[in-house]
Amino acid sequence: MNRRPTSLDIAAQAGVSQSTVSRVINRSALVSDDVRRRVLDAAQQLHYKIDANARQLRSRRINTIALLVLEDMEDERSNINPFFLPMIGAIAQYAADKGFDLVFSLQREDNGWGAGYCLSRPAEGIIFLGSKNFETYAENFRGYNHSNDCWVVWGLDKAPDGTVCIASDNEGGAFSAVNHLLRSGRRRIAFIGNLHSPHWEFVERFAGYRRALRAAGIEIDSGLCVDSCLTLEDGAEAAARLMASGTAFDAVFAQTDMLAVGAMRYLLSRGVRIPQQVAVMGFDDLWIGRAVAPALSTVRQDTQNAGRLLVDRVAALIDGQKIESARIPTELALRDSA
Repeated sequence: MNRRPTSLDIAAQAGVSQSTVSRVINRSALVSDDVRRRVLDAAQQLHYKIDANARQLRSRRINTIALLVLEDMEDERSNINPFFLPMIGAIAQYAADKGFDLVFSLQREDNGWGAGYCLSRPAEGIIFLGSKNFETYAENFRGYNHSNDCWVVWGLDKAPDGTVCIASDNEGGAFSAVNHLLRSGRRRIAFIGNLHSPHWEFVERFAGYRRALRAAGIEIDSGLCVDSCLTLEDGAEAAARLMASGTAFDAVFAQTDMLAVGAMRYLLSRGVRIPQQVAVMGFDDLWIGRAVAPALSTVRQDTQNAGRLLVDRVAALIDGQKIESARIPTELALRDSA
């Protein structure tokens, strides 16, 4: 029977010390790229396989992060907010690059979501995507969290207990979008979105819209602020109400890309020329905005950077570091609609 190769065998073949092999296996950054390549090549030639269970027993680490995503109930046909899909991919890829396994779970808001992760401990750290009712959930979570779990949440400006939060600069992004419309000569800019949302991201986007108008000396017109839910159909219905009201408007800023595309489709169906008569701006930079004609101008959120920050923050918490919350800058993605 062939003897199973050891780290000492790899060290001999790669021409390095056994401690260097250990650092490479454990993904330490304290080795050069050349040394790392030699060790990995030697391991591959010798058919060496890491005994993950033994390594975890030695380090008392399980190298696992839980990714909990709140089920999206806005659209019965989709259980996950489409904005989260590229971010989930970024989190999975970056977690793998850092040596973490990822446990994914789709959570429902009405079933004490997340509590099982505090009790059964299948993960050392937890990332949350979706925070419609986060304050209530956080209170429930603290009732189970007797082991100081490391958790990071996306989308909040702050959490009641000092939890680390990662979020885009939603107000700044909305301000830039409306400013762009103002600079292009628009003065009757409608807002379509949830005007009374408890969701922090949407509160900030509405605040950015109002701040941009006030900075330009334009009084907020309540007739241009259309309260809406967040699906494509809601965007079309909001645009229909806006046109039926008889209120003059020359631009639309929508709280999300889904609303913007829905509104744009309705306006086009009524013979409105975009952007010549009405400019349209969204927020998120979903793929759907690039698939319609005219292509949607929008505010881009950096989902790749968000995924990296979420993983880095939770990994640092696992290592016992004190970590601050962070804001990610947004940027305008200007296309044909505005």
